[in-house]
Amino acid sequence: MPKVEQSIEVNVPVSTAYNQWTQFEEFPMFMEGVDEVRQIDNTHLHWVVNVGGQREEWDAEITEQHPDQRIAWRAIGGKKNSGVATFEALSPQRTRINVEFGWESEGMLEKLGSAIGQDDRQVKADLERFKELVESRGVESGAWRGEVEHGVQQR
Repeated sequence: MPKVEQSIEVNVPVSTAYNQWTQFEEFPMFMEGVDEVRQIDNTHLHWVVNVGGQREEWDAEITEQHPDQRIAWRAIGGKKNSGVATFEALSPQRTRINVEFGWESEGMLEKLGSAIGQDDRQVKADLERFKELVESRGVESGAWRGEVEHGVQQR
């Protein structure tokens, strides 16, 4: 299973970076190839993407979510993938975001892209666009600060 690990530092407080990341429906603004992310409920998302000219759709479950620290997910239908984004306050106005993402390659084009590092470059570019988005705004466009453990929202 191919895996990508990338990180970026953004010049906003950890709560701003985290809160903006939880605005999943805005992912198409900075993630290339993502056409739509629809939040079904607090722990489920529906993704529509374009992979190598092919439209792919799947549902994902947020398996873990801790405000200002971590969000983990896994696909529960369609294209198999999973990952985690962690948030680390470096200073009151600077945050490191680490993303780990793995998926099951399908077809020769995806396997070739993985082999030549295209996936790493894609995630790095997506993170650069997230940095530009969140820094240019200076504030998040919304927030959901609930806790999720093992796919279940905590009270």
